Amino acid sequence: MPLSIEFQSFISRSAWSTNLTDEQLTRVYMDAYQRSYSAGALICHRGDPADQWLGVIEGLVKVDTVSKGGRSTTFAGVPAGSWFGEGSVLKDEPRPYAVIALRDSEVAFIPRSTFEWLIDNSHSFSRFVIDQLNARCAYYVGLVANLRLNKASARVAFCLAELFNPQLFNATDPTRGLSQEEIGRLSGLSRQNTNRALHDLADAGLLMIEYGSVRILDLQGLQDFAHSED
Repeated sequence: MPLSIEFQSFISRSAWSTNLTDEQLTRVYMDAYQRSYSAGALICHRGDPADQWLGVIEGLVKVDTVSKGGRSTTFAGVPAGSWFGEGSVLKDEPRPYAVIALRDSEVAFIPRSTFEWLIDNSHSFSRFVIDQLNARCAYYVGLVANLRLNKASARVAFCLAELFNPQLFNATDPTRGLSQEEIGRLSGLSRQNTNRALHDLADAGLLMIEYGSVRILDLQGLQDFAHSED
């Protein structure tokens, strides 16, 4: 099925596609596909073969896992404009996490064979993937330290600030359409603690709480606050 204009535009806006040749871009357009998911829908099962590289065209998804006891841990929230899952694709291993739509979402899929072909044939694409993996590693190191060491407000600050990581997420709009419940899931906090933390950050002049969303007023200040207890 031919790609929609919106889907082609999404790919052409992605940083990794900028320096692809016409041949390489044509193959991506031929092999890529998209699917729609309603809020709460499971996009990828934990343990499934990691046969695709994923991108979020619209909406918001989360990467998480559930313990045998039923406890859920969210590793990351992935907003629109972002690509993820390259580590599992490269390692050719079962996906070690589940991917779930936090809201109605459009998700792009690039097959592993196409992803690996780009790695082999495009220096710029390979460079992008290396930088992506490096940024992702730094994110998870920071996430572990944040969850273990910091109080609730710093945890929420880290969660929100990382949604604007220029390498991992193509974020330009200072408003993030996240409910307090969604922010709590991403931060590992109860809704009550999330609400208190958001008001602390708002009182500090770092963000503005709006209905169903958060507007970042001072991204650098939010990043500094997230690491203030390191």
